Amino acid sequence: MTESERRFSIAQSALDAAAELPLMRTAVVHPVNRESLDAAIEAAEANLIQPVLVGPRARIEAAAKEAGEDLARFEVVDTEHSHEAAEVAAAMAAAGEVAALMKGSLHTSELLEAVLGEKRLRTERRMSHAYVLELDAYPKPLIVTDSGMNVAPDLATKADIAQNAADLFALLSGGVRPAKIAVLAAVETVKPEMPVTIDAAALCKMADRGQLQGCLVDGPLAFDNAISREAARIKGIVSEVAGDPDILLVPDVEAGNMLAKQMTFLSGAEAAATVLGARCPIILPSRSDTLRTRLLSCALAVNVAAARGRLAAS
Repeated sequence: MTESERRFSIAQSALDAAAELPLMRTAVVHPVNRESLDAAIEAAEANLIQPVLVGPRARIEAAAKEAGEDLARFEVVDTEHSHEAAEVAAAMAAAGEVAALMKGSLHTSELLEAVLGEKRLRTERRMSHAYVLELDAYPKPLIVTDSGMNVAPDLATKADIAQNAADLFALLSGGVRPAKIAVLAAVETVKPEMPVTIDAAALCKMADRGQLQGCLVDGPLAFDNAISREAARIKGIVSEVAGDPDILLVPDVEAGNMLAKQMTFLSGAEAAATVLGARCPIILPSRSDTLRTRLLSCALAVNVAAARGRLAAS
């Protein structure tokens, strides 16, 4: 098997696992344009989700007509506008009527505000976004977090981001070993004038003291010595994480967004994305996502929902 074939077989495992599970009943929030409706229909035709279309019926029907789709096979929950659609969908998820939420044509913040406003969906942790990426240049899947939600996370938020990602790694790997988390910065030494490096050092000590579970944490690490054993060796870094991370924890959303998109658009990485830290998976497809990315993201959500026992409940 070639390196490329091995890489794609790893990504395919999420789809294969999802195919053995019940369809995930998913509230698709405000799918009032062709792109967002297509994303839901594609996932349904791949036998990943059972969409429940939540939004203004007339606008959903207009989008379906433009796309040449028949809505008769889908349940539609009529709402007046996008804000109501988000609130209704969040309430459905909290009541166990759907197992997951999927963003349609509305702002991400509008959907997430509705989730935060529904106390039954909240956990003790901050929600965070994670990309699961697979590249030819790296020998295993790599989680990049947070690249889509927390703009400038403080130490407490970074701890939640790290724990969310470690839990996701445990789900994907079967919990065979702790996740290796590299906390990224511009340098690999602690510098008082660079608060990101102090946060990284604190996260390491939190992991040492058991405040973070199921993970080994090292940082600050610059990207080169985080991802390359040789770079770490040259700089004299002795670490179980440096050169072999499972998770890259970025300092802010700009760094995470640029890193993840560089990997997908320039390095050809396969990608799946999800929101963590809520009581149900939340799928946030981007208009620029490929069909493969949208399907892998849905498959990832199916596996997360199954692990939490939500598929049977819905």
